[in-house]
Amino acid sequence: MPQILDLLGGPWGLSLMVLLVFADAFLVVIPGEIAVTAIGAVSAVTGTPPLWSVIVCAAVAAFAGDACCFWVGRTAGSTERRWMRHRRIRAALEWARVRLQAGTATVVFTARFIPFARLAVNVAAGATGVRARRFLPVVAIAAVAWGAYQAVVGAVVAQLIPGEPIIGVLVSIAVALALGAIADVTVTAVSRRRERSAAVSDL
Repeated sequence: MPQILDLLGGPWGLSLMVLLVFADAFLVVIPGEIAVTAIGAVSAVTGTPPLWSVIVCAAVAAFAGDACCFWVGRTAGSTERRWMRHRRIRAALEWARVRLQAGTATVVFTARFIPFARLAVNVAAGATGVRARRFLPVVAIAAVAWGAYQAVVGAVVAQLIPGEPIIGVLVSIAVALALGAIADVTVTAVSRRRERSAAVSDL
């Protein structure tokens, strides 16, 4: 176990985290959040890498991934790629379009914390002509907030768990997953409530 912590605490750990976070922007099954939380926990229990470097690397990778998704939407549209024609994905893109019309900043910031939502929002923003100078600064702020949140959760939980350092890392990952699920359920519930309220008001 110490060997694993040493590996994750070195340059390879940060490099792997950056790769996973960047890929997570396109492939939501890739655990970008878990990677940041895990390296944040390793930082807390071993002292390396520094927590600030975890946050910076995570934020840069998240911003790069989200910006690339935006440009995919801008250059290819939201239905040109085969994988974008799937029924559920098209429904998600339509969901994102509707919400982007209501307010870009709030939607982009919130979506950064929900894997599938952020993909849909980033692609839809590009496809619907949201201006880059309006979109990218919000993406950058959201990426920094997301990176700090994930890394700090890992660091704090790992510090609070007594015993073997690897246990603290594993528990921090479980906590991050639970918080992510709660956020996903909460946002979905709020969105549905607003849709029902809007439908009632239109009657």
